[in-house]
Amino acid sequence: MQDNEILTRISALVAEEHELRNRLGAGEVTSEEENARVKELEVALDQCWDLLRQRRARRGAGENPDEAAARPVSEVESYQQ
Repeated sequence: MQDNEILTRISALVAEEHELRNRLGAGEVTSEEENARVKELEVALDQCWDLLRQRRARRGAGENPDEAAARPVSEVESYQQ
């Protein structure tokens, strides 16, 4: 996945999170549904940002950014259980 694809994915996840919060405010989803999906979105965002950081670090070190790999959520620094 290229940087621009990762950034597009991040934008889509953020937009979904905003839409979900609007739907909660409009009474279209329950608080429990909103909370569950927001947690999933946060995990996906953490993984995207981690992959983007890896790619940028590899590029900065003169390495191939395409060798960066998505890591399991438990290995992503910003993930908190």
